[in-house]
Amino acid sequence: MSTASIIEMSNKNTSVHETLGRFTQLFNNLCAGNMAELGTVYGDNVKFTDPFSSVQGIDELTEYFTDAYANVISCGFEFGEPVINGSDVCIPWVMNLQHKRIRKGKSVKVDGISQLVIHKGRVVSHRDYFDAGQLLYENLPVMGGVIRWIRNQAG
Repeated sequence: MSTASIIEMSNKNTSVHETLGRFTQLFNNLCAGNMAELGTVYGDNVKFTDPFSSVQGIDELTEYFTDAYANVISCGFEFGEPVINGSDVCIPWVMNLQHKRIRKGKSVKVDGISQLVIHKGRVVSHRDYFDAGQLLYENLPVMGGVIRWIRNQAG
């Protein structure tokens, strides 16, 4: 990601850019063994929401990600160009996930976007939007085939 290609809606805020850089780096290095790194990017009172959960505070966030990454074989993100408006950031991504309990550890790609609020160099609000079906339901035995068939018929 180059700062020259970032779409900006307001004046350049160096702290936001630096925090966004730490955020993307964190998620491309995050694993079950380094959850303490979350505190380098997130504020103590962070609010995090995704299609599965909503947590408040760095301790709850750390616990949530510790559980989420417990069976992860590998997880990486291809981040798109962020849209920045002051302290508000939206950044699209594609997650490449290998999880012991999803598709027997085979790679799964999930499209999503993160909506962030950055204040004083820390992420204070983080909401992820992604298709839970693309992550889980389409990859379940029996049910996954039915969901993929329905999706193909609708599209």
